[in-house]
Amino acid sequence: MPQMESAAAEANLHFAVKESDTYLERSNADSSVSGGLAVPVGGSAAGFLSPRVRARMNDLGLRDTDLAGVVGTGASGRVTAQDLERYLDAIASWPSVQASPMRMAVADAMRRSCSRPLATVGLPLPMDRILEHRSGQSSKPGITLYIVRALALTLAEDPSLAGNLVGNRIVLPKSIDLGVAVQIDDGVVVPVLRGVDRKSLRELVDEYDEAVSRARRRRLSEADTSGGIGTVTNFGGFGVTSGTPIPLPHETLILGLAAAVKKPVWSDQVEAFLPATVANLFLTFDHRVMDGIGAGKLMTRVSEWLATPAKL
Repeated sequence: MPQMESAAAEANLHFAVKESDTYLERSNADSSVSGGLAVPVGGSAAGFLSPRVRARMNDLGLRDTDLAGVVGTGASGRVTAQDLERYLDAIASWPSVQASPMRMAVADAMRRSCSRPLATVGLPLPMDRILEHRSGQSSKPGITLYIVRALALTLAEDPSLAGNLVGNRIVLPKSIDLGVAVQIDDGVVVPVLRGVDRKSLRELVDEYDEAVSRARRRRLSEADTSGGIGTVTNFGGFGVTSGTPIPLPHETLILGLAAAVKKPVWSDQVEAFLPATVANLFLTFDHRVMDGIGAGKLMTRVSEWLATPAKL
């Protein structure tokens, strides 16, 4: 029997926990935020904020997420008024800049977006046919516009992929209106293209170029940025090869295109590796509405449309 117990103990060494590894309630009280950004380890009531702390936060315009670096010393890890004041005193001398209204708007949108369970999938996207097609056009479509059009055609085939969960109902879109993320000095704006599934790639070029131009000049109205059911963002211009874009709070999904790179790709036709231009395409989606299978089908269908750009 002792031998069996010894064998069982050895088998469970992977899960063994030393006393020094365990979290103690007093560890919160012993921690300090003045030397860095300590993070609370746990506590069943760590998320509770008293009315006094709430009132102080309201006076300062603070949100719950602004207190991520505050270690609570109250019962069960609660952040007390004294903890908040010590944190504010500690960072008072740190360098800072005033956040612009645009940055605050983006921050609020991302906070609301991440209140949902989001997931991201990706696949490599061959770009050579798209680039070849683009080079032959008199009015050259933006690379992002190809993605927008392919996504629109895919969603037109199955609008439920862009539905919104409201209560126990999935509300389907009335129109395939897609946004395009445009980087400006202090944030991102998203002009919306209307009825993208009903217009050809060529018909969309001028509308797309005008929307991007107005966005960069900050000449968009509220109507220009409302009502989108999904967004396409191209962060490849910064050389980024992977990422997890976040959909807007009222949207179920966002497609992100990364930087294109040259790499060897196997060809079954010649049975050899050939040079190809490939960019990674990423889909982030509301997992309450769409599962991995649906996301995979969407990505595959978008890729199929992009493989025949003349049909866009």
